[in-house]
Amino acid sequence: MAFTLPAVDVPPQPWTGRFDGDGPEHRRWWQAVAVFDPATAPGAGAKPVALLGFASDEGVRRNKGRTGAAAAPAAVRKALGPLAFHLDRRVSDAGDVVVDGEALEAGQERLGNLVAALLDAGHLTVVLGGGHETAYASYLGASASAAVQGGQRLGVLNLDAHFDLRDEAVPSSGTPFLQMARAEADAGRDFRYAVVGISEPNNTRVLFDTADKLGVRYLLDEDCEAVRVRDFVAGFLADIDVLYLTIDLDVLPAAVAPGVSAPAAYGVPLPVIVAVCRQVAESGKLLHLDVAELNPDFDIDGRTAKTAARLLDTLLR
Repeated sequence: MAFTLPAVDVPPQPWTGRFDGDGPEHRRWWQAVAVFDPATAPGAGAKPVALLGFASDEGVRRNKGRTGAAAAPAAVRKALGPLAFHLDRRVSDAGDVVVDGEALEAGQERLGNLVAALLDAGHLTVVLGGGHETAYASYLGASASAAVQGGQRLGVLNLDAHFDLRDEAVPSSGTPFLQMARAEADAGRDFRYAVVGISEPNNTRVLFDTADKLGVRYLLDEDCEAVRVRDFVAGFLADIDVLYLTIDLDVLPAAVAPGVSAPAAYGVPLPVIVAVCRQVAESGKLLHLDVAELNPDFDIDGRTAKTAARLLDTLLR
């Protein structure tokens, strides 16, 4: 059934990639992704995927990080385009929300409205960020969805070296999860937040204290061996009904993900992060996901963008 989708700032652009033929056996992402059409019903089978870009690095600038993440949505699409398409679901591109200058909050609200509309129309929504201010925009959409408004317990799983629980007068890429905690409290809901990959040297004591006060579950990067992470994620999933997964690419070692605002000196090994993605996908609880903090200006050989693309491909299988 057709529905009204709020306007994006930049409509979907043509995808490109290697061409081996027109048949389904040759199909790659760039050939499979369609322009989003509100008149196309979700249909039976796996939920169709709706991609949205969030071209923003205003939050990173406010957080005194290395700007450049506004170019990330295009870079992720470019990295996804040549990948072989093995998904058994429809994927469409709904375009980009662009944060113009310092108007971060307005951009977050626009993206949240888009995400909520797409979720309620039966799609699995995927946001290509953007600095990690993307997370609060994603939360606005997920929390406004019919699933959460109807009483399902929302959990937020963050793969990240940082808590992003800063208490600042002006929101930034360092504040989104404290903003979520306060919004959940205002709504009379429990704040269910877990983080895999926290770097102890890169989070001050006040951030650990804030996490403890809020009941945040977390694993330090040095404790992220495969079995422990699997059990940690399983325990979190058992306590929620629907999941918002956010991947800050700086959770990965700098050798794997150099193109981020704050490259990790230690990081969580890529196979462990991939295993989390598979575990989440197989749980059947994934409501919404995003990837954030890709900074193409500092990427090496497209390494970080290609990693982001591989994680998305895994999550959507």
